[in-house]
Amino acid sequence: MAYKKKLHRCRPKPEPPIETQRTKKLTKAEPCDPASLERGVRQLLADKVNGNMVGLWLLLPEHLRLGTWDLLCGWTGQDGTRVEPRLALQLVHEAALCTTGLRQKRTLSQKGFELAHGLPFVAADQAIHQLLGSHTVAEAQALQIALGQIRRASGHYNGKLLAIDPHRMRSYSKRQMRRHRDNEVDKPTKVAQTFFALDADTGQPVCFLNTTSARTVTQATPELLDLAARILSPKTGETLVLADAEHFSAELLDQVRSVTCFDLLVPMPNYPSLQKQIQAIAPEQFTRRWAGYATTRLPYELTHSQSGAFYQFIQRQGEREQDWTFSAFLSTTDRDEVDALTLDYPKRWHVEEFFNTHQALGWKRAGTMNLNIRYGQMTMALIAQAAIHQFRQRLGEPISTWDAEHSAKSLFRGLDGDVRVRQDTIVVTYYNAPNVERLREYYENLPDKLQQENVNPRIPWLYDFKLDFRFM
Repeated sequence: MAYKKKLHRCRPKPEPPIETQRTKKLTKAEPCDPASLERGVRQLLADKVNGNMVGLWLLLPEHLRLGTWDLLCGWTGQDGTRVEPRLALQLVHEAALCTTGLRQKRTLSQKGFELAHGLPFVAADQAIHQLLGSHTVAEAQALQIALGQIRRASGHYNGKLLAIDPHRMRSYSKRQMRRHRDNEVDKPTKVAQTFFALDADTGQPVCFLNTTSARTVTQATPELLDLAARILSPKTGETLVLADAEHFSAELLDQVRSVTCFDLLVPMPNYPSLQKQIQAIAPEQFTRRWAGYATTRLPYELTHSQSGAFYQFIQRQGEREQDWTFSAFLSTTDRDEVDALTLDYPKRWHVEEFFNTHQALGWKRAGTMNLNIRYGQMTMALIAQAAIHQFRQRLGEPISTWDAEHSAKSLFRGLDGDVRVRQDTIVVTYYNAPNVERLREYYENLPDKLQQENVNPRIPWLYDFKLDFRFM
């Protein structure tokens, strides 16, 4: 009697294959079911890996400390055996490498990159596009909130000063959209808008809001502050928000005062009517603070405001009357104007420093105008920035002062090394690492160090292998 093997019962519902980018010119469909993924990863580990992107593995301990894997599994809605969280981690690592553009124009495979996020291949553009397109804006915002709450608990935020600023990237989309210009001389251009909230004391991003170019600052800021409030959980009057003159509007000031738990300090546009009002103030009303600097604080009524009087802070610079210059700010609450103008407000410029340092992670160029996709991709960059921040703080000078591109070039894709397995531990060996003594201090005998921090040293996306490092 003949017997059939009935192999179809082994995989009754086979997963559709995923398109992968093997080289610049070669794409290949690969199986992506859990069994195939595990088999492929274990085979790569058995074969050993040699390349110049194993520097990226230095971020894996920071992912364990941040809980990145749980965040990505929650965002994708899939368990850790599936391919979706691993594709999301690929996006995080691509952000850390400051790689932009289409994957068909570059190659990251066969260099130790794909194995760092538990994949035996590099997913191609179509697979990543489908992953991002299947998740909503609300899911990306929920991921930002979860990440921000972890960072708050880790001490990344002081939560006393918040700087907000729109970040506009030029777009070459063919879509019809509102155009913006920085001044009266430049020609208006299409832009993609992102509104950032930054902890002004630590210089770390709290959250961002991604919108179409038609949305105004007045419309976007209340939603941005609501996201920040859900992360920081501030008490009423505890946190001061620092904005620029673009945020000066009666509608926004009313909303911040009546709806949010934040205070707002914003410069008043230097219109002729404002200068006329300031110059009419008697010199005796100013209090001289030090040579060439005097201030005053006055109640101020906005013409279209519905919430009552605000507080005008005016600073006068110059020792002699003929040298006096004035600038005015509006505050939603009464506070010491000297501290607000000389200690607090200058920290708002940390948001510009943040853009200069970190925008290469994923906030430098505008790709698609599909908000679902942009939100997902830029939120993955936010996770990468958090991990890089923790990593750089451990290494100290000069690495802690490097910008994102410098870190990517010199560390994450600039270190030669190999990856191999010894019993239940993946050992990554580096041959040309900088700051070797600091690296040895924090990363050699890593499983023991993580356990001392009450962090599970087993890496869930690498099938519970432990991780250790060697520096030659």
